[in-house]
Amino acid sequence: MSKRQLLSIVTPCYNEEENVEELHTRIKAAIAGLTKYDFELIFIDNDSKDGTVARLKQLAASDPMVKIIVNTRNFGHIRSPYYGILQSSGEATIYLASDLQDPPELISEFIRYWEEGYKLVMATKPVSMGTTWVHALRKAYYRFLDGISDISLVADSTGFGLYDREVLDHVRKVDDPYPFLRGLICELGYEIKTIPFAQPRRLRGISKNNFYTLYDIAMLGIVSHSKVPIRIAAFAGFALGGISVIVAIVYLILKILFWNSFPLGMAPVVIGLFFLLGIQLMFIGILGEYIGSIHTYIQRRPVVVEKERINF
Repeated sequence: MSKRQLLSIVTPCYNEEENVEELHTRIKAAIAGLTKYDFELIFIDNDSKDGTVARLKQLAASDPMVKIIVNTRNFGHIRSPYYGILQSSGEATIYLASDLQDPPELISEFIRYWEEGYKLVMATKPVSMGTTWVHALRKAYYRFLDGISDISLVADSTGFGLYDREVLDHVRKVDDPYPFLRGLICELGYEIKTIPFAQPRRLRGISKNNFYTLYDIAMLGIVSHSKVPIRIAAFAGFALGGISVIVAIVYLILKILFWNSFPLGMAPVVIGLFFLLGIQLMFIGILGEYIGSIHTYIQRRPVVVEKERINF
């Protein structure tokens, strides 16, 4: 009799003590009928300050399928989930958030399409029961990102889905310490099966996303997969520089020709000065984002440092 294949389920958590037990129960129910596979359920805790780790250890003590990685500190919303995915050892890895907004009931559907030959099966959320304006802003951002990217991105994807081992092996070879995973998998060119779902509202706990984390994800996506902003900055800089030179020459000629009747005036000088300074600062900010991305990559710091592992 052939050995059963191992499938991995990875979920990152930070201060989710109110959700991890229900998440575990729902995952177990979702995979109960998939008896031809073995499963590992990896929780990676990002140095929670509540009782999340204690509850996870209780689950691990009673269920050997549960594996736990506890980080030495909070390594952020990009690095910790990414590291957890890389630690999976299954023939395919299913990633979902621990806040119960990614329904575990879709796991069997992911596996069904994987069995049909898809290397990537991604859930998309065209409808969200959460904050309306946040969802609308995210949709607008991803439409914008798709428009300026060199590749076509999966609209309304949060990363929730199934990744075949072959895909993750390519991701490991890339060895990016701070990746925009949703874009990176699209770079690889595999056919992606999408499954739309209505994202439920978070019922317990507080969302860990804030303005900074959303901005971080947004800029990471842009600088990782598009040179358009920096090219626009360069083209606009050349254009504004040329216009400034032309205006300066015109003013000089008019002043020479009409020396006494053509006062220069302060208004155009002040307006032009502040306009150009504003444009320059904006372009310096764009350039800084790209330099920051390069700086993060060349530092080669560890993605995550572990405090402990359980059940591995």
